[in-house]
Amino acid sequence: MTTPSSVGPTAGPGGAPEAAPGGAPGGAPGDPTSAPLGARAARGAVVTIGGQAIRMVVQVVSVVLLARMLSPHDYGLVAMVLAVVGIGEIFRDFGLSSAAIQAKTLSRAQRDNLFWLNSGMGLLLSVLAFAAAGPLATLYGEPELVPVARALAVTFLLSGLATQYRADLNRHLRFALLAAVDVAAPVVGLAVALTFALLDAGYWALVAQQVSVALTLLVGAAIAARWVPRLPRRDADMRGLLRFGWNLLATQVIGYAGNNVDSLVIGLRFGAGPLGLYNRAFHLLMTPLSQLRSPTTTVALPVLSRLREEPARFDEFVRRGQLALGYTLVVGLGLVVAGADPLTDVLLGSQWTEVAPVIRLLAVAGVFQTLAYVGYWVYLACGLTDVLLRYTMVSVALKVACIVVGSQWGIVGAAAGYALAPALSWPLSLWWLSRHTRFPLRTLLLGAGRVLTLVALASGAGWLTAHLVGSGVAALDLLVTVGAAGVVHVAAWLTVPSVRRDVHDVALVARLARHRPTGVTNAAQRDTPDEDRS
Repeated sequence: MTTPSSVGPTAGPGGAPEAAPGGAPGGAPGDPTSAPLGARAARGAVVTIGGQAIRMVVQVVSVVLLARMLSPHDYGLVAMVLAVVGIGEIFRDFGLSSAAIQAKTLSRAQRDNLFWLNSGMGLLLSVLAFAAAGPLATLYGEPELVPVARALAVTFLLSGLATQYRADLNRHLRFALLAAVDVAAPVVGLAVALTFALLDAGYWALVAQQVSVALTLLVGAAIAARWVPRLPRRDADMRGLLRFGWNLLATQVIGYAGNNVDSLVIGLRFGAGPLGLYNRAFHLLMTPLSQLRSPTTTVALPVLSRLREEPARFDEFVRRGQLALGYTLVVGLGLVVAGADPLTDVLLGSQWTEVAPVIRLLAVAGVFQTLAYVGYWVYLACGLTDVLLRYTMVSVALKVACIVVGSQWGIVGAAAGYALAPALSWPLSLWWLSRHTRFPLRTLLLGAGRVLTLVALASGAGWLTAHLVGSGVAALDLLVTVGAAGVVHVAAWLTVPSVRRDVHDVALVARLARHRPTGVTNAAQRDTPDEDRS
């Protein structure tokens, strides 16, 4: 289970819903149209994931364009610094954004205190990062890292100032505004990066991109949130929020270390060039995947936090959430597994052919990470951050072992270790969660099994068909791969009742998103505690 940010009885027989997620009190069981909260959640999911889909397109366009203008060495240098920036970002957040989102009530004084805590941490980390630039360059043996690290240090302060603005938008289910900000930032960042690249600025194009994205996120979130923090108050009770944040911080630090051990090992063992190749594969696939997957937590966490006292509806939300991830993101990752070679050629060009096997293995890792993601929602919504911390220590140890052993065979071996780890830890994560809360383990395993079987058959058919056709034209081979896999998916939907029921449930969520029952706006006000509106 990744963290780069984690009950009740099972669903009815055969996975049939017993109650709609977020259904209104007194509504018909299983009738999603009677559910203001469910409708808002579904619409929020569509808006958020739609926005992140645009962001993903921008990310892919950024990779495609900049890969033709910059060298692997440029990417490797910035990747070395970003590995450190990433772990600093976790300390800057301190788990307090999630603490604010999941809190049943949050007074204005608590919100103001959280703002100053995150901003202070951001400032402190900016100073520390600036001072650590020299030792970091010595560690990697790359003197050019000094100015890069010092320039990127400012992103800590910018992100710290933005943290509680974004949490406030999330907490109040203002997903459209949050999505707009999240789309605008990478667009601005890409424009800045392309300008610097055209001026032949080398790796400074990537540095400018990171800084401009952080600045745009801050300005956009502050304008959208429409509140100005007051001075901190000592009489506001912060103990529960800080306790939640501390446990989540420890979990995220351990998880981040595990998620970035591949870059650290490759950078130390093989240098900036191979790390640049690996970094391109990672950013071409895993960064857009994270941008699509992480927003589901944005929607799920506030909704599940409100459904904690209604186990049947809580479970149904989780079950449908896994199906929605499975029949969208996991299916897409299966296509990447099948068509990694022509996809790499089309997007990056023939000079990046070494990236293809790495992309294929990272896609396998993404499949199991995505299936485990619903467990992360439950950990956070139920406040089980201490349980999540203990599980994360076990899963990260497994990941580190797999990657270190795999790196004996170069960057492809490291990618294989990265893929093997979540395949092993995914069932462990669900079992671990079921030991600490009522959780529909069997239902989720069966649903994931159907998705995995279908994706494996479709991907195999796509790869084999393209291999047999062997046109030698990358774009055509990619179309053949997607077409053959698509035929298998359609055939399964037409002939397999369980798959048809799964797709029906996913479609039901989409229809719910378009349905706007009367009184939703008023319901939003009723769902917002008075302390939040003060």
